[in-house]
Amino acid sequence: MTERLNEIIGANLQAAPDTQCYWYEGTWHTCAELSVLTKAFEGVLKDAGFSRGQRLVALMPNCPATLALVLSTWRLGGVFCPLNEKGGEASLLKTLDLLQPFAVVVSGTVKKDLAEAISQAGWSCVSCPDNAPLPSFTGKATEPDTEELAVIFSTSGTTGDPKAVPLTHANLSDNCRACLEHVLELRQENVFLNVLPNFHAFGFTISLTLPLFLSAPQVLIPNFMPPQRTLRAIVETGCDTLLLVPTMVSFLTALLERGGQKLSHVKILIAGGDRYNAQMDERVTAAFGTPLLEGYGITECSPVLAVNRNVSVRRLGTVGEPLPRFELQLRDEEGHIHDGASEGVLWTRGPSVTSGYYHAPEVTAERFDKDGWFNTGDYVQFVDGRIKVLDRVTDILIVGGFNVYPQEVEAVLSSHPAVQAAVVVGIPSGLSGEVPKAFVIKAPDAQVTESELIRFCKAHLSHYKVPRDVEFVTELPMSSTGKVLRRVLRQQEREKACKKDA
Repeated sequence: MTERLNEIIGANLQAAPDTQCYWYEGTWHTCAELSVLTKAFEGVLKDAGFSRGQRLVALMPNCPATLALVLSTWRLGGVFCPLNEKGGEASLLKTLDLLQPFAVVVSGTVKKDLAEAISQAGWSCVSCPDNAPLPSFTGKATEPDTEELAVIFSTSGTTGDPKAVPLTHANLSDNCRACLEHVLELRQENVFLNVLPNFHAFGFTISLTLPLFLSAPQVLIPNFMPPQRTLRAIVETGCDTLLLVPTMVSFLTALLERGGQKLSHVKILIAGGDRYNAQMDERVTAAFGTPLLEGYGITECSPVLAVNRNVSVRRLGTVGEPLPRFELQLRDEEGHIHDGASEGVLWTRGPSVTSGYYHAPEVTAERFDKDGWFNTGDYVQFVDGRIKVLDRVTDILIVGGFNVYPQEVEAVLSSHPAVQAAVVVGIPSGLSGEVPKAFVIKAPDAQVTESELIRFCKAHLSHYKVPRDVEFVTELPMSSTGKVLRRVLRQQEREKACKKDA
């Protein structure tokens, strides 16, 4: 049986009880303090009836309670399931139906209407302070999973229906070890920034779990915005290992430039979750005092698959070399191996890769072959052993590091009585990488404006999913089989942008 993460982390906490473990709201806390808080959470969960294989859902910000919830859940043999409170009520309730949790722990900042909807749906819902023990409650026993599972991450899926990625303790442990073997500058004496949302795999594994695994201190920040607060925390704590998405890098670079500041103490700056704008590289290097290392990951891979190893060997425009123990293949879009080819659809397998989707054998069969190879859905090129991501084979948009599924946005638009058809694609944005744009065919004799449809979307979607632009059209480009050619729409937008810049 693989050593569980809580055993590794627990040993680290006991080995150096008086060392700094995490910083939160202006104060450093020791490993001993986290151990005490975790023990208190464990007692409450046990009294509530939580047992091995049960799933605990959390709608919490990055905070001490989240650390304690994760560790106490693992100590009791359970599975931690972090969700985004801003994912929308309907989507969250669907996800709860899929996960069948023992209980849902929510932050005090979660809207009362959402907490009530969770309770009315039949789930045990308990509000938890961000920096204090969990109140007593009674949970709801459901069918347990294997205690090999550590965490389940949830997404909308390509159809807008919930899709969940289960990762084991072995998956996460391997990814942590692989990162440390690959990026040697990640060391115990470093101070890690934990500002990436911990309900995402990148934030959970690399910002929360990796520092605990390494026994390194971390700076806990509930939200990146406003960026001024994040910058103050970086300066105040001497935080020298910054794990960000490119949008965050852009915000901080602009702030530093406006204030005439430079972060000379930063040792490592790593960005992933979206494509890095290479045109900003000189500005970023000047502002942070070190070049940025671009990486690449997917939730199904726990999540880091590749990253530039260090400043001396980084190749701008690539996401670096694959981590140890990842096997890679290039295939065509039908899944046939490209022998000797330098580009194609990236497939991978290895001990960091999940074995399939949660309670979804059909979806698993679509993305995994019989030998355990996983289709990343990304079209890549190999450049001197490094990976260059050329495009996403799927139509997923990435807006400021968040996945946006066009079908979900299109479904909302199509529910408006004035809309006959809607197609959503991503268009370039200097701030967030991409933003959604909608192409809409009006229903016969219908009258509706762009601003009305955008307001309609705001009422039904998270802010990052809302189209920034709506263009009314009379027809859409179609293939011979009647499929909308999204690539044609994207190409048209790129051409418009080029003409505008000329």
